[in-house]
Amino acid sequence: MRASFLAAAGLGLALSAPLAAHAATTPAPHLSETSAPPVAAPYPDTSVAQAQVKDAFALAAKTGRKVLIDFGGNWCPDCKMLSGIFALPDAKAWLDSQFVIVPVNVGRINTNLDLAQKYGVMIKAVPTVIIVTPDGKPLNGDGSKALGNARSMSPQAVLDLISEWNSRG
Repeated sequence: MRASFLAAAGLGLALSAPLAAHAATTPAPHLSETSAPPVAAPYPDTSVAQAQVKDAFALAAKTGRKVLIDFGGNWCPDCKMLSGIFALPDAKAWLDSQFVIVPVNVGRINTNLDLAQKYGVMIKAVPTVIIVTPDGKPLNGDGSKALGNARSMSPQAVLDLISEWNSRG
């Protein structure tokens, strides 16, 4: 039931991907898109975050992908732009091949903050992105806030940064 909810919520959770296909880290593709439209409301209700993250780690363990947790709020212009970049066809295909993506709504930076703290990250601004191995090791705690200016970044710059973080583990 939860898996179907997550898939329906557009979280990039491909259930049929074999483990071997996701074992290797693949560099980000070269995007032809130079901009992306923002997504109106990319984050689900704050009440589903704990279950989403738990389900994402279970799926990551089965598929050999890492978990990309995108902390943000539907009021945030940079969060909407980042979600627009994630939705570009080539970006989405690559991201889905490497990660189980979980958009976590932090309200006005006043809820679900404990999820980031679990991985050593204090959320002071959004979007905050954490890439975590299936066994819970954060790979980019030092750069988790780097996408906070997504409105001024090209889609390629965003994917290149995520690719660099992905290559750490």
